[in-house]
Amino acid sequence: MPAFLTDDWFSTVETLTAQAGDLNLPPALANLAINLVVTDTSGNTELALDGGKILKGLSSNAKTTLNMDADTLRKVFLEFDMAAAMQAFMTGKIKVQGDMSQLMALQTAKPSQEQKDLFKKVLELTA
Repeated sequence: MPAFLTDDWFSTVETLTAQAGDLNLPPALANLAINLVVTDTSGNTELALDGGKILKGLSSNAKTTLNMDADTLRKVFLEFDMAAAMQAFMTGKIKVQGDMSQLMALQTAKPSQEQKDLFKKVLELTA
């Protein structure tokens, strides 16, 4: 199991995403791109949620960037814990730069079963 946010982890995510095929996303998620900057003791890791997929590096399509720690990222984007997302936002663990309407779309959009299954596999293979 690769450690979260390492190069091996991103390779595993890329493979699982390719195997998953069509994620059958609702339009609100299919057209959404958000950059994520995760700060930890070793520095920053940049990734994006673009078209329902986790991608290494920042997306040029994104109008919003979220800054957070790795634990918050795991809870919000892999475990779909919206209560944790709201708490992290209210306590300043998630900082937002850019278009806030993107967050509203993310909050109200429901992930497809295919996307939930993909993220569940990613979580299972994450150390």
